[in-house]
Amino acid sequence: MLGKALTTAAAGNAAGEGLYVEEVFSTYLYTGTGASQTITNGVDLDGEGGLVWIKDRDDTYGHYWFDTERGAGKNILSNTTSAEATDTNKLSSFNSNGFSLGTNVAVSTNGDDYASWTFRKAPKFFDVVTFTADAGSNNGTKAHAHNLGSSPGFIIIKQTNAANSWVTFHRSLAANNLMFLNATSDVSINSGYYSSVSDTHVTVGNALNENSAEYVMYLFAHNDGDGEFGEDADQDIIKCGSYTGNGTSGNEITLGFEPQWVLVKAADDDPQWDNWFIYDSMRGMTDSQYNALAPNTSSAESVGSSFLLYPTATGFKLGGGNNNFPNNNNIDYIYIAIRRGPMKTPESGTEVFAMDQFGQTSPSPPAYNSPWPVDLGIQRDSVANDDWIWASRLASGNYLRSNATSAEVANSQYLMDFQNGFRDSSASLSTYYGWMFRRAPGFFDVVAYEGTGSVTTVSHNLGVAPELIIIKNRDSSTNWRVYTTGIDGTLDYLYLNLTNAKGNSGATLPTSSVFSIGTNSDQGASGNSYIAYLFATLPGVSKVGSYTGNGSSQTIDCGFSAGARFVLIKRTDSTGDWHVYDSERGIVAGNDPRLELNTVNAQDTGSDDIDPVSSGFAVTSNADVNTNNATYIFLAIA
Repeated sequence: MLGKALTTAAAGNAAGEGLYVEEVFSTYLYTGTGASQTITNGVDLDGEGGLVWIKDRDDTYGHYWFDTERGAGKNILSNTTSAEATDTNKLSSFNSNGFSLGTNVAVSTNGDDYASWTFRKAPKFFDVVTFTADAGSNNGTKAHAHNLGSSPGFIIIKQTNAANSWVTFHRSLAANNLMFLNATSDVSINSGYYSSVSDTHVTVGNALNENSAEYVMYLFAHNDGDGEFGEDADQDIIKCGSYTGNGTSGNEITLGFEPQWVLVKAADDDPQWDNWFIYDSMRGMTDSQYNALAPNTSSAESVGSSFLLYPTATGFKLGGGNNNFPNNNNIDYIYIAIRRGPMKTPESGTEVFAMDQFGQTSPSPPAYNSPWPVDLGIQRDSVANDDWIWASRLASGNYLRSNATSAEVANSQYLMDFQNGFRDSSASLSTYYGWMFRRAPGFFDVVAYEGTGSVTTVSHNLGVAPELIIIKNRDSSTNWRVYTTGIDGTLDYLYLNLTNAKGNSGATLPTSSVFSIGTNSDQGASGNSYIAYLFATLPGVSKVGSYTGNGSSQTIDCGFSAGARFVLIKRTDSTGDWHVYDSERGIVAGNDPRLELNTVNAQDTGSDDIDPVSSGFAVTSNADVNTNNATYIFLAIA
């Protein structure tokens, strides 16, 4: 049976606009409840079709695959050769924005953590086809049509009405080579399984075309400068490639985009590991920790610091040391990589910035809730002397303190793998607040990089030139370096943990794809790891800017329509603290609770610094924010 026709072309969101990766792929983490639940991940499976793949991370239940071609009640396991089974208590329905689950323990054990990966059918991304082989034996080759719209980069075929292996073909392997998804074996010689592929058909050999066997075929595209995704319908979102390990930390694979999901397998006899491994940025894919699942085994998630594969702005890097999968010296590997989202530019501040009071919003944990995955979480006790905690997904939740120079602290509780929020705690600490940021084009980006000891550039994915860059050395005690073009258009520098006035860096201005770093320890020391936070002005969402004090009162027009929910202000011509205001604690026509990013001081509730204004915010006559002829920089978020 040919897969149903796709109803949305890759170029079809709007005239000249392609689909976005967040519309066709999702990694969604959830906790089992023992009861039915609905997973809302924004992917239309009911109308467009696709695949849902689920694994219990805590237990040895298998990797369950459900697809729209066979129907919601049908499942197969990639870690076994077993035939298809029917159970509507696993996945009960495919929905227009996700899927629904039943009560079966394999997908909903109470308290167990689960990973789900959803692939929507879309040209040049993914397709599912079912077919029945010809009756009889030794039937020769047979062509099966698909709707991928390009020659597949990776193909998986599984017989569903009898026990048989999961046969895979990868574009990086020779035409007569195959591998088995359910096994650890290396490349095998094709024995009648496969013949040829095109952008319309896959032709299989007699081994997949005899005795009326029934099959499902999953097809993954390979974009090579011909992707049709994003605002201009010209971006790649999936790559199927190969590389050779070199045993050296930092071995970098260039994709042309930052990945959020990577499947990798040694094509040779790897001395360390022969499993297939899945890495994704929701469970943790960083330069200090891996969280891997193996689709050929029922094993629970493997967590550690050895088998590192982590993203860069343009691809991914690998850990080092011989016998260190997935980078053993002279071992060949194949991979599938899917681009990080979101690709779509946000239209409101609530899409990318959230605030919450500790433990006050259900569910708990996480301590702080947001309506989307968190890339940077900041925590602070508002009424006592306390550190500012900055925890990034790209740093495994390890945290830094903006009021101190200290190196990163290894503590994964702050930014865990929660789908909607951060900090693993259900305590009730009502004086604590969390500020949460999501990476998105034009608004905010996070980059983890390694210093070289030389003046160099670092790639980013903000999509526009950043106007505010905050950098911290994760390995050493250094100041927080801040670069900004928001004062006068030149690249000035400040220190987030200090009150110093601005200085002119003389460095090259950042661009829409790179920013420059120097050689000193707070931004570019050789071998040190760094984290950089990049902000820009996005109309209606955020504003990086400056103003000159008038000693009276004035409105700071940010181009908003419902006022600023978050405001950060720093005096730049002289000393001054980094003042933080937000609507969660109160931006009102009266005294506003004020914290300083550079101090441990409890919030000041005795002064009226700013007032709400629909277009942004207003500063009062208070000298801390409006001294006559003084200059100030600000970051405001709607």
